[in-house]
Amino acid sequence: MKTKILLLIIIGITAFFPSRSFAQEQMELSLDGAINFAVENNRLIKNASLSIKESQAALRATIAQGLPQADATLDYQNFFNAQAYLGPMTFVFNPTSNLNLSVSQLIFSGSYFVGIKMQKLYQEMNEISYQKTDADIRTQVMTSYYLVLVSQRTLEILEQNVVNMNDVIQKTEALVLMGILDETDFDQISLQKTNLENAVRSARRQIELAMNLLRLQLGVSAETEIVLTNQLFTLLATLDPETTAQKSYDLNQNLDFQLMMIQRDMAKQKMNLEKTKFLPTVAGFYNHTEKIKKAELDFAPKNVIGINVTIPIFSSGVRTFTHAQAKIQYQMAQNQMDQVSEQLSIQEKQLRQNLSTAIEQYQVQKETIELARRVYDNIYRKYQQGVISGLDLTTASSNLLQAENGYLMSIMQLIDAKVNLDKFLNQLTQNN
Repeated sequence: MKTKILLLIIIGITAFFPSRSFAQEQMELSLDGAINFAVENNRLIKNASLSIKESQAALRATIAQGLPQADATLDYQNFFNAQAYLGPMTFVFNPTSNLNLSVSQLIFSGSYFVGIKMQKLYQEMNEISYQKTDADIRTQVMTSYYLVLVSQRTLEILEQNVVNMNDVIQKTEALVLMGILDETDFDQISLQKTNLENAVRSARRQIELAMNLLRLQLGVSAETEIVLTNQLFTLLATLDPETTAQKSYDLNQNLDFQLMMIQRDMAKQKMNLEKTKFLPTVAGFYNHTEKIKKAELDFAPKNVIGINVTIPIFSSGVRTFTHAQAKIQYQMAQNQMDQVSEQLSIQEKQLRQNLSTAIEQYQVQKETIELARRVYDNIYRKYQQGVISGLDLTTASSNLLQAENGYLMSIMQLIDAKVNLDKFLNQLTQNN
């Protein structure tokens, strides 16, 4: 009876107050879905996109400086009825008010044209930086996604080994009771089971760590539950690392080299900017004054048109030395670009070697795990027959587990090597 009353109270409270959901948000993501989600929501990507818009606005502002400029001013002056005497004539300074309209147009300025080129280079640099950030995010998400899958596969293997070990323990205990096996065999296998259970707990922590890393890259909260819809070996079948290893290398497609070229070009434009300081600047103007309140004597015309020419004459060598400094900086930028070119060539060879090694290692580990599994099955049959000891069985079990772990690690090394080479070749976008 008390239980029914308590249940009615809970139902009444639930109906009276608005319901609140405490369920965790859940996301189901494929590898492509995770990459696209990260690219759309990662804050680094958003900032890189904003940098492009900022550079576009800066370019428009620079261009606008060379377009017609118009200003209007309104003034009012009161002289408190001051007077001036010119012989027998007396002049009173009446209040005056003028509306001035001024229009100017830049006709020639070397720094203006160089400034536009530098702003275009700055915009291009931001666009390449966006591509680099995009490639970094894709690389990180792909690696984390595979890391979660490998960690989950490791846990599955360990849990299956625990199940198999429980079965072995039960059969071993029966064989010990029948006197076929020694009790030491039972203790050895029990110790092996304990080690496996510890490994299971460690694997679960590794999965959560990999999940948290993926959540961070996706830009979701720590409470978000992520379900990966792709299977490890399904993705592995479509990886095709051999095709990546055969891709051609074009230095100009490398994003780091593109950034270095822009920095070199900006140093060149800075040198040109110093050159323009030797050139004159020409601007035209037009002024119109509408006299709202006129002075008693006013001879100023309403309309004035003219040209201003600023000619640099003498700067005590400042312009010469700053141009020489900019020229040296340009030469340094050229040397640095050549050095980066050589470094990237070496890096390309190393990345290809890493991928080749990872492919070979993957094939070796794949054969090793098949061999280790056959050996374990053979030893397990002999153990059931009482031909070999529990030490041999635990050794075979450890070797199989080590082979399985090595196989999974070779998968991660293969993925890392392929992704890094794709990123270096600037072909990661086409190889999700």
